[in-house]
Amino acid sequence: MPQFFLNKRLIILLISIIVLVALVGFSLRDRENASWPEQFVKDVVGFGENIVAKPTSFISGVVGGVVDLKNTYTENQHLKERLEELAQLESEVADLKKENKDLKESLDITDSIRDYDPLNASVISRNPTNWNDQIEIDKGSSDGVKPDMAVTTPSGLIGKVTTTGAKSATVELLTSSDVKNRVSAKVQGEENAFGIINGYDSDTKLLELKQLPYDMKFKKGQKVVTSGLGGKFPAGIFIGTIEKVETDKMGLSQTAFIKPGADMYDLNHVTVLKRSAEAGTKADDTTSSDATGGQ
Repeated sequence: MPQFFLNKRLIILLISIIVLVALVGFSLRDRENASWPEQFVKDVVGFGENIVAKPTSFISGVVGGVVDLKNTYTENQHLKERLEELAQLESEVADLKKENKDLKESLDITDSIRDYDPLNASVISRNPTNWNDQIEIDKGSSDGVKPDMAVTTPSGLIGKVTTTGAKSATVELLTSSDVKNRVSAKVQGEENAFGIINGYDSDTKLLELKQLPYDMKFKKGQKVVTSGLGGKFPAGIFIGTIEKVETDKMGLSQTAFIKPGADMYDLNHVTVLKRSAEAGTKADDTTSSDATGGQ
């Protein structure tokens, strides 16, 4: 009798193994529908996951909401501080403008190289083959646009007008490969330094500010603006910030590499600047070679 039970257990074990192997093989086949044991297991596991996942998701959402609320509060406080600083700055600027106006009137000065009349325009075309060189805008000579006028975006200078039609104009960008496209610029600091924007590195996407004094020190982040000394562009138009500075091979001057303030790649709306104080001479500053011979 014990032998019979032993054999019976062995037979049951073998049958179980065969059934298990068959089920495994069946489950490994490519099928559109799962078997009822698989469906049962999936339903049980899915039910358990839902029980665990929903509270976990709720708690995670609450914690995330608290963190976001804290970040929003911090950002709000920072923005309030900036607004207070902006209000103070606007007040100071208003006072300085009034003081400047009074001084001009006392000295009988009517024009300044900083003054200009803005004209808004839209970009209507841009050739993919010279993407970094030129854009076409929808304002021309009938709107008062003339060659050599500065063109900007709210973020900074992008180039100058080269040719005009009655209702359109071509703008040559600062990133142009034309070696004659030069801008007289100034590095702002405790002591201003003057040079010429003349060149663009397409690999680093940086402008080259050349002919800076060899004995002056510059640091990353210093702002570069138009000097207005070229006779065409208004003074004080933001160009970009210094990324690095190198001394030339002869050691006679320095070249600063400038990160443009404006996004030269994505241009849609621009502003043409008509300088109020015109230069006394009509020399074409783009071909000049002296330190103030840019626009």
